[in-house]
Amino acid sequence: MPVIDVWMQHPTLRHSNHDMFESLRRWTGTERLEEPLPVRATVAAMAAADVEIALSAAWYGPQGPLISNDEVADFVARSDGRLRGVAGADLTRPVLAVRELRRAVTELGFVALRIVPWLWQLPPTDRLYYPLYAACVDLGIPFCTQVGHTGPLRPSETGRPIPYVDQVALDFPELTIVCGHIGYPWTTEMIAVADKHANVYIDTSAYTARRYPPELVAYLRGRGRRKVLFGTNYPMITPAKALEHLPELDLDGETTDLFLSGNARRVFRL
Repeated sequence: MPVIDVWMQHPTLRHSNHDMFESLRRWTGTERLEEPLPVRATVAAMAAADVEIALSAAWYGPQGPLISNDEVADFVARSDGRLRGVAGADLTRPVLAVRELRRAVTELGFVALRIVPWLWQLPPTDRLYYPLYAACVDLGIPFCTQVGHTGPLRPSETGRPIPYVDQVALDFPELTIVCGHIGYPWTTEMIAVADKHANVYIDTSAYTARRYPPELVAYLRGRGRRKVLFGTNYPMITPAKALEHLPELDLDGETTDLFLSGNARRVFRL
């Protein structure tokens, strides 16, 4: 069954070796990279788990891009059609950020925008996001964001689904919002927000199937089967590792297909 990974990044050394990821390196037992990860290594990791398409994101923060949009475009060009680009933007320069987003979509062919709130220590309701939300609606692309606690060494408050994602969805009902990292320990809040808003979705990045919270598994098996998308957070978690225990969730065939690829094709118009 083909798979689409909606949250990953092909890293640069600036990204992988950043001090804030020391906690993740400790958890995963990995070391700082000595040289850039080849795109072919990412493609091979995808192929090992039948990942047909992966959405590779840029990372922009207050100190500048850790992975720039142009670097992502280069990775996409060298991926044999396996990667799609997800844009980043500098929140502190809203006019230029909107222009850059439009360039990424119309010229580079990117399929979404991702902002990681904890990186900016600004919740998604901050006014600096709002021009970008309007641009996403106008361009017809989803806005991807992180929910739940913060694994890297930054505060977690910006990842609360309520009030932040809930308020954004109220202010921009036409905006498609994909919330990565499940939302733990506020998983029930995240499910409530996804239920409440037609255009809000959850992705499972940063968790292996064995670690999905029970309430999310129940939601996926039932009324949430069209609201949950598969993601990895590669290279922190490989697709094969993320999917290793998927059969233990006891999903039926339709739900499995929607979760692994069908929902992503619809939401991201792939």
